[in-house]
Amino acid sequence: MDHGGHGGHEMPSTPAPRCSMNMLWNTQIENTCIVFRSWHIHTKSAFIFSCLIILLLGVLYEWLREAQKNMDRRIAARLSAQGKGKTRAVEESTGTPLPFSDRSIRALLYGSSVFLSFFLMLVFMTYNAYLIVAVVAGAAIGHYIFNPDMDIESVLAGGVASKSMACH
Repeated sequence: MDHGGHGGHEMPSTPAPRCSMNMLWNTQIENTCIVFRSWHIHTKSAFIFSCLIILLLGVLYEWLREAQKNMDRRIAARLSAQGKGKTRAVEESTGTPLPFSDRSIRALLYGSSVFLSFFLMLVFMTYNAYLIVAVVAGAAIGHYIFNPDMDIESVLAGGVASKSMACH
C-alpha cells in the first residue's frame, strides 16, 4: 500500500505555536500576536523589537497630528496672503474652499492619522501590559518632541491645550 512516499511511517508532529488571545490584562511575551497573525512573537528579543516598533508608531502618530496643524497653518497663511479667506468666509459663514492639491494633502494626512490611531487601538486591545506601555510611551515621547509650545491665551480663555490621543 502506497502512503505517498512516506514508507508507511508517520512522524509525530509537534503542534505549531499558536497566537494567544487574552481578553484580560496580561504580561505574556512568547506566542503573542500583534494585530496580525503574521506578527507572531516567538522570542523575547522579537518582543522587545516589537515594543520599540509600537513606541515609534506612537511617536509617528504625534508627528502626523503636528504635520496636520502645520499644513493648515501654511495653507491659511498662503490663502490669507492671496486675499482669500477671512472676508468671504465671514460673509458666507462658511469655510474657505481649498484647491484640490491642498484638500488632497490634508485628506491624506487625516486618513493616515485615523488609520494609525485605530491600529494603535488594536495594539492596546491585546491587553498586554508591555504593549500598552509602548503605545503610551510613544505618544508621550511624540508629544514631548512635536508639541514644545502652548497657546496660553487660548487655554486661559477656556480652550484646550491640545487634543488627546484618540481613535478618531
